[in-house]
Amino acid sequence: MDRRDDPENTRVTDGFSFIPQKSTEDALVMIYPPRPDMGRKFELKGKVANIGRDPSNHIVINSDPVSRRHARLAMESGRRLITDLQSTNGTYVNNEPILSRFLRNGDQIKIGDTIFKYLVGSDVESEYYEEIYQMTIKDGLTDIYNKRYFMEALEREMSRAKRYERELSILLFDIDRFKSVNDTFGHLAGDHVLQILATLVSARSRREEVFARYGGEEFVILLPETSKDGAIELAEQLRRRIASHTFIFEGEEIPITVSVGVASMDDCAITPLNFIKRSDKALYKAKAEGRNCVRA
Repeated sequence: MDRRDDPENTRVTDGFSFIPQKSTEDALVMIYPPRPDMGRKFELKGKVANIGRDPSNHIVINSDPVSRRHARLAMESGRRLITDLQSTNGTYVNNEPILSRFLRNGDQIKIGDTIFKYLVGSDVESEYYEEIYQMTIKDGLTDIYNKRYFMEALEREMSRAKRYERELSILLFDIDRFKSVNDTFGHLAGDHVLQILATLVSARSRREEVFARYGGEEFVILLPETSKDGAIELAEQLRRRIASHTFIFEGEEIPITVSVGVASMDDCAITPLNFIKRSDKALYKAKAEGRNCVRA
């Protein structure tokens, strides 16, 4: 079993606890990766909190990408300051590497392969429960919708399209040769690529569209009132946008392309599962015909 899937991976020592009752202490909430202790709240009661793999830390994360003494949280002038302790893989705030930075409410902190959200203020408890709700519909790494939310939206939009005889399309795409990215540059680089790709696509997505991480390196976009031709045009725009973007992690450039499968709902009897299968079949065709292309 992967150590990252072990519920004992993260442990809290004295002064830091998972407390369900009402509280106004500032806190960290674990939002990624998905494992049994995701969603745990770590209240920051002391002036100093050390985070790392060594058992002597206040917050212990037993994961290989985490250094033995990785980062420190300290109160300075009434604000929480995070400092990287010369860790091997660095400390990130909102996807940017930092040496030291004051935190703001809602900041995301990445320690190795683990992401926390920082909550502060008099209404921490309600923010915490809102964060728990967001975990049920969003992917913690990319901050876009998850597969569960997408499938619910797909059923809803298919019913609407049938009722009002409107068009509906799906784009299903994944990163070409993503395994080689992880093997060559490491899994943290792979996570970085997924985050940046999600940001690139989100910047283009319209409000009525549903953009989700379908699983692993696979993404999907639900396009209400969009014809197959319109979906193909959008798919080409996104493919070119991703291929022309320079992905850089720790000074190394990582070439990234995607293959895209397009499907449209042209049969009132089609089920959500069959709709997904159509787009998956088109994606498989794009892979088989050389990758970095769009097929329908």
